[in-house]
Amino acid sequence: MSRRTKGVVLLLAVAFFGLVLADTLGVFDHRPYYEVPHGNHTHYVAKDKDPSVSIGDFPTRPPNENERITSTGQIVPR
Repeated sequence: MSRRTKGVVLLLAVAFFGLVLADTLGVFDHRPYYEVPHGNHTHYVAKDKDPSVSIGDFPTRPPNENERITSTGQIVPR
């Protein structure tokens, strides 16, 4: 491989892993909640979670289209 080809391949690899890292960190996730796996179930936690509320107090089902999760873990209508 020529030096230029190696540079292009390296640049593409860095760009690819940068996108993977950004996706892993949730940069492209615009939902107002995140999922927390907890044993054999998942809790759906509001991104503006109240620090005094336990993860276990949040619902184990995602909100429907016309619902939202409050900072205290309740599913309420929008």
